[in-house]
Amino acid sequence: MSTLAFLLEIGAEEIPDWMIVPALENLRELFGSLGVGNVSRVDATPRRLVLWADLVERQADAEELVTGPPKSAGAGAANGFAKKMGVTVDQLGTESTAKGEYFSFVKKIPGRATVEILSEKLPEIIAKIQWPKTMLWTIPGVPAKASPRFIRPIRWIVALLGDNVVPFRYGDVNSGAVTQGHRILGLGVIPVSIATYEEELRRNFVTVAAAERRVRIENAIDGKHVKADPKLLDTLTYITEFPTAIEGTFDPEYLKLPKEVLVTVMRHHQKYFSVEDENGELAPKFIAVMNTNGDPDGLVRKGNERVLRARFNDARFFWEVDRRRTLEVRSPDLIAVTFQTSLGTYEKKTIGTAKSAKRIATLLGLDPASAETAAKLCKIDLMTEMVKEFTDLQGIVGGLYLRDEGQPEEVWRAVYEHYRPLSMEAPIPPSKYGQVLSVADKLDTIVGCFGKGIIPSGSKDPLGLRRAAQGIVRVIVEGGLALNLREIVREEASANTEVFGDDQDYLYRNSDGAGLAKAVVDFLSDRVRYYFRDIRGFAYDEVNAVMAAGWDSLPDVEARLTRISKIRPTADFEPLAASFKRVKNILSQANITAAPTVDSGLIEPGPERELFDEFQRVSGEPIEKAISSLRPKLDTFFDKVLVNVPDEKVRQNRLTLLSQVLNEFSTIADFSEIVTSKES
Repeated sequence: MSTLAFLLEIGAEEIPDWMIVPALENLRELFGSLGVGNVSRVDATPRRLVLWADLVERQADAEELVTGPPKSAGAGAANGFAKKMGVTVDQLGTESTAKGEYFSFVKKIPGRATVEILSEKLPEIIAKIQWPKTMLWTIPGVPAKASPRFIRPIRWIVALLGDNVVPFRYGDVNSGAVTQGHRILGLGVIPVSIATYEEELRRNFVTVAAAERRVRIENAIDGKHVKADPKLLDTLTYITEFPTAIEGTFDPEYLKLPKEVLVTVMRHHQKYFSVEDENGELAPKFIAVMNTNGDPDGLVRKGNERVLRARFNDARFFWEVDRRRTLEVRSPDLIAVTFQTSLGTYEKKTIGTAKSAKRIATLLGLDPASAETAAKLCKIDLMTEMVKEFTDLQGIVGGLYLRDEGQPEEVWRAVYEHYRPLSMEAPIPPSKYGQVLSVADKLDTIVGCFGKGIIPSGSKDPLGLRRAAQGIVRVIVEGGLALNLREIVREEASANTEVFGDDQDYLYRNSDGAGLAKAVVDFLSDRVRYYFRDIRGFAYDEVNAVMAAGWDSLPDVEARLTRISKIRPTADFEPLAASFKRVKNILSQANITAAPTVDSGLIEPGPERELFDEFQRVSGEPIEKAISSLRPKLDTFFDKVLVNVPDEKVRQNRLTLLSQVLNEFSTIADFSEIVTSKES
């Protein structure tokens, strides 16, 4: 069946950059559900979402079996059914069912033309694109409730199937074959075809492909010692249609401020790249990316320098004002700031975090007093002028102020780092005290929220508890922290139960916090699986197998997963896993719960003796060494030896031998969870 190229462009006012990629993927999914062809590409600029597809000209014809009245109903019923189907009685068929024979007819359903389907469905697809929020724009003569919704007002729509426009209307905009160029540099009316679309826009200073805009920015900053910033690069890619980089400078006097403050002002508030010198230190330069074709007179550069100077002056003012009072003196102010309505103030939050940090530091052999002090001070910078203005600096500013106030390094650095990791890709705290405080802060939040019934459900997670849990997992694994996760959760849950006491809104009434601990452990176990499976790339059945053997120590889980993934490709692995499954099933059916000593006198010569001797030899060795010699002995045993013999003593002895073999290697993984090639 022949196909036609299809192009859809939804032109709108500037769309927030962080919303664009999810919206594109949603558009791809919605369009694909029409079943009229394949989406070949989606792309976007701030002012347009674009989709290309290869579509059939019309749907294939279909047939539908229509069942009519029973044959026993007589000629009148048959004539009525035939008339309804538009045929004569002799053209009807019969269908046998459990209730008897019925008249039937195979109805031919001609396939609809794709252009008709698109005309009908495209307005629905545009309306269904998911956004965090939408707005409606008023149309003269249309009631507000009937006005269209989108992330921003739609100004034009291009919809072409082959050489023809797909006619439809969304709001007050009719589809057509006319797009718009760059808002300042391009034409406002540009006739296009599918073949000329991108080139016409390029001539009008619009680069449609996001990847091409990204490369243009990368090339412009290459060799300028720009501090790597992938997220800023993403942002700039999706807020420009024709990105052009310019270099500006600022007074070196501002370098007396901490580089964290300067970089934050440049990155988060001005969207500038910061520049480093040959020694990796911050230089008094910046790179701005404009959405235009140049700055021949330097006016844009001067404007950016002027704005940045004002922002730096603000930052310097806040820095000087904040340092008039130490953070410790400000600590009583936390009683007036709510952390979460059900959980109380930040003062209460820091008390819980401090207790948790003290417990965790003790378990790790660190100074509990330093960890406790850091926890008590870690939220006070929320009261500073700097953080009120530059919220991205929370924690960081606290650490810098504490450093200037003479606090020990383990204290100020822990505060500086404790919000990390900020994302799945961001680094964890590099210092041990930072790791302790990060885990304590996040765990205190999760347990407190769960205790109050604030639990993530579906896509709802307003307090970011999944992100916090993922942060705990990453810090423990990547920091190599020797912590029993279940144990610290149990202690945290018990402590929270004491804090909330008889509070009627408290979800868990157990005096020891057992119910709360179980809920949090189950929640964390999902995050552990996600981390090792989706982030680290271990096979799902390997993760299940290793965690089934215990996951209290996450660094140990990582080590065992690494061992399993290395031996899995070997020829002996899957047969041994299958044998272990068989052993587990036999023991389960025999209701064996313990493994007493094997009576060697009851071991028969041949395969049973060979398995027993080999097991004795490899017992205590890692599975990597034991697998090649143990596997054939276990295979031969099952081929030649009957386990469930009539003699009860012999039967029990063989079951005990199998139980010991299974237990010996089940500490690394429960091999019954491994999916072998025969099962998949």
